[in-house]
Amino acid sequence: MNSKEIYRIWAPYSQRWVDWVRPVPFINIDHNLPHHEIIDYTIPHINYIKSIAEDTAIIIDTNSIQSIKEGIALALIGYRPIPIFNGTNPPSNTKGTTDNSLIEPLLIWGAYQLAKIKLKNDAPPVFLLDQNRLNRYKTDRSIFDNSWDIYPQDLPSAEYFLNKGITKIIVRGEKVNKDLRKILAKYQKNNLQIFFTNGYDSPEEIRLRK
Repeated sequence: MNSKEIYRIWAPYSQRWVDWVRPVPFINIDHNLPHHEIIDYTIPHINYIKSIAEDTAIIIDTNSIQSIKEGIALALIGYRPIPIFNGTNPPSNTKGTTDNSLIEPLLIWGAYQLAKIKLKNDAPPVFLLDQNRLNRYKTDRSIFDNSWDIYPQDLPSAEYFLNKGITKIIVRGEKVNKDLRKILAKYQKNNLQIFFTNGYDSPEEIRLRK
């Protein structure tokens, strides 16, 4: 498959939520993609939910490998995975603050898995993030800063969620990162319930301040 075909598997025409799939990581899939033999491509077991909840969206904010793999695992339950990775790779022969190189091969693998899964048009979404996006540590000036943030326009508005029957959002990660926290705090003001899980424990409702 080429990059456009892979993108269209993740963002098929006329399906709900796919307008939020970010095209950035798909652009270079055809060009000089390294082969990563060390990646474990097994689909993980999901502990924090047992079955699909039509009124619940999920945001996975872990490292990119785990995020994509859990997205596929949740697709098997009935959720539509929506990758919203927005980072770029550094120029040739340079180092970046954020390693985005593993996202591309995982998206290819994920596309082959998704092609075998039949999802409903109105399947609730699971948004996929990379917690390493906020890494801005530079050991010297020559390092390329390819970190990135999540902004309100990168996710549906609270009104859109509510209009589509979504009243709860589960955040799965090690913590609620600061850029996402700002968005979720606004969601709470608009009557969306926010839950958090570390991936092992059951989600618990939390209160956030902007």
